[in-house]
Amino acid sequence: MQFQQEFFSDCYDEARELLNMHYEEIALNKDFIKLNPNIKLYEEAEKNGDLKIFTARADHKIVGYFAVIVTHSLHYQDHLYANSDVIFLHPEYRKGYTASNLIKFSIECLAQDSISMLFMNTKIHKPFDLLLKRLGFNHVENVYSKRLI
Repeated sequence: MQFQQEFFSDCYDEARELLNMHYEEIALNKDFIKLNPNIKLYEEAEKNGDLKIFTARADHKIVGYFAVIVTHSLHYQDHLYANSDVIFLHPEYRKGYTASNLIKFSIECLAQDSISMLFMNTKIHKPFDLLLKRLGFNHVENVYSKRLI
């Protein structure tokens, strides 16, 4: 298994099949929120240094990805935060340490970029909280959603 940091433009087309699998497995509110990534915003975020993408590859094929959005903290101006955007691993690669190693690799890269904190979201219906706790993450917040339209 190879882990690497990649550019959006270099891996998006290849990752689209995984992205569709991800949407089908994880997304909520599919009756009115359809998968429709804003490619221009992703490209702009990457150009500005605000998007970082990490991949897991088996035999050079993408089997997992983890994308984070990097932001300057509004409350703590001396710090950069990374917030998970999407993380997904093909079901055939979920046994073993692939997920753990992808996150560990990402953490190493983010730390090298002087990012102070990484925040990860998990879905209630598909949690991986135990893995995050084993990796030293703390449970710090809950998020609620409400349909408005």
